[in-house]
Amino acid sequence: MNIEMLDILRCPKTYEELFLENDTYVIQDGKVKNGFLISKISNNKYPIKNFIPRFVPESNYADNFGMQWNMFKKTQLDSHSGQLISEKRFLKATGLTPEKINGNYFLDCGCGAGRFAEVVLKYGGKLIALDYSSAVDACHENLGHFPNLNLIQANIYELPFKKNYFQYVYSLGVLQHTPDVKLAFCNLTKMVVKGGILCVDFYEDSLKSKLLPKFWLRPITKRLRKNILFSLLQKTIPFLLNLSIKISKVPIIGNLLKRTIPVANYNGILPLNKKQLYEWALLDTFDWLSPEFDNPQKGKNIKKWFEHENFQNIEIFYADHLVGRGNIKL
Repeated sequence: MNIEMLDILRCPKTYEELFLENDTYVIQDGKVKNGFLISKISNNKYPIKNFIPRFVPESNYADNFGMQWNMFKKTQLDSHSGQLISEKRFLKATGLTPEKINGNYFLDCGCGAGRFAEVVLKYGGKLIALDYSSAVDACHENLGHFPNLNLIQANIYELPFKKNYFQYVYSLGVLQHTPDVKLAFCNLTKMVVKGGILCVDFYEDSLKSKLLPKFWLRPITKRLRKNILFSLLQKTIPFLLNLSIKISKVPIIGNLLKRTIPVANYNGILPLNKKQLYEWALLDTFDWLSPEFDNPQKGKNIKKWFEHENFQNIEIFYADHLVGRGNIKL
C-alpha cells in the first residue's frame, strides 16, 4: 500500500479517516507491507498484510474465486496467454482507448487475479484494485511490480474509500455473483466523480441463457465443498470439452447442441492453444457451478439503475456479456 492511499481510504463502518497505527507498520520498497489501519474516534482496526489492507474476514462467500485464482493465477492474463483477449474485452466494454487510460484514476471492483487491472496498468492508469476474496494475493503476485497499483481486500457493500473520487470505475464479470446485485451497483456509483464513467457487465437474463445446464446443476454443485467440485471438474473437463468440440461440428445444429454440455468451450471463439483451452474451460466452468450467488440481469433493469443514480449517455449493449456504461451528471 502506498502511503498516499491514506488520503483515499475511509473506515467502511463509520467513514472516518484512517491512520497507520504508530510503531506497528513495516515499510518495504516505499510501500507499507504490514501494519494496522485505525480510525481514531471509533478505534476500528484493520490489518495490512503483504502490502494489502484487509477489511473483510479471511473466509467469505467468495472463497471459491480466491481458490481458483490462486491456483490458476496467470491463466487469463494477456501477458501469459500471449493474446489480447482481456484487453479487447476491457476496451470494448469501457469504450476507452489507451490514451484515455493514461494518468487517470481507476477503481477495479472484483479484480480477481488481475486480468483487467493489467490492461489499465499497462497503459499508465493509476489503479486501486479490490476483491472480496483472497484473489488479491494472486493479483499482487502477478502485478505487484507496477508502482501505480494499490490492492485492497474489501466488501463491495462497505467500500473503504472517499466518495466521488474515481474518474473511472469498472466491475466486469463480478456483480452477478453478489447477494444483492442492485445494491452492489448503487454502491459503485457513489465512488464515481461527477462527470466520471462507470462500466459494468453481467451474465444476461434471457430464455436462451436459462436453458444452459449450469442452471439445473448449480443447486447441487454450489453445495459441494469447493475443493471436491474443483477436483471433479479437473477429471471430467477433458472429456466434456472434447465432446463439446465434436458436437459443435455437427452441421446446422452443432453450436446449439454444444450448449447442452456443461463446459465452457472457447474452441474457435478465442485464440487459445490446447492447454489454454483446457485451463479456461476449467476456470469458467468452475465459475458457472461453484458461486453461492448467480444473478443474471436484464438490460432494461440495468438502464433503470443508471437512470436512478443520475447517469447520462447511458449505453446498454451485448459484447460477450451484457454491458452497461454511462457517466454521472455534473
